[in-house]
Amino acid sequence: MGVLTSEAVILRTWPVHEADLIVSLFTRDYGKVRGVAKSALKSRRRFGGALEPMTVAQAWFAERPRQELVRLDQLEIVRSPLAEPVDSARLSVLSFFAELLDEALPDHDPQATVFRLLISVLEQTTVVQPWMPLTYFQLWMTRLMGLLPDIAHCTACGEALHAAEVAFSSHGDGLFCALHRGGNACELCADSWQLAQRMLRAPVAAFAAEEWNRRRGQDLRRFTLQALERHLERKLKSAEALTRLGG
Repeated sequence: MGVLTSEAVILRTWPVHEADLIVSLFTRDYGKVRGVAKSALKSRRRFGGALEPMTVAQAWFAERPRQELVRLDQLEIVRSPLAEPVDSARLSVLSFFAELLDEALPDHDPQATVFRLLISVLEQTTVVQPWMPLTYFQLWMTRLMGLLPDIAHCTACGEALHAAEVAFSSHGDGLFCALHRGGNACELCADSWQLAQRMLRAPVAAFAAEEWNRRRGQDLRRFTLQALERHLERKLKSAEALTRLGG
């Protein structure tokens, strides 16, 4: 039973027995794995503060024969979300990243593109207003999961969409033109529609200098969240917290 090592991001932890924790972590090389961290609540030497969600760490773990859970031996912090001040908005955004990845990713399936996306948005979340990296993350996760429709053309008729005439429905996938938007449609404002197209062509860091408040991209986040939750067949609790914050 050899020990494996990989850069990883902590997603969630659950207490088990007296001092043990079950840890869900997203590794660069092995995908999402779950493991038992023995005496994690007592051992500062092996785990320290590395068990906080969204901590980037180097992880050492061993697969156990006929066991679903790996044995998590050690975590060494690479970057902690607590290294900078964390307000309620940033904390809620970090919780959303963790919950979506834990729910959406299959076990033991390397997802190199998703891992790079996560690292890039984590870097931005601590230095800019969190609504921008959240918007970028939701849009790209929707695309990488194969849930993002053609955002340049109407889903119903295939005609090219035009700014200020784009709509989406809470009852189905896709974007719609003014003719096919339906009575229950929600508008995707011109800035959000154009922003989505730009975000699909540029890295997240390219948007760091732009002015962002919680209202910008709100409708785009609502549109992508609908697609994600429809795929997962459940509501994300962290998304409800973000809604209460006005995001």
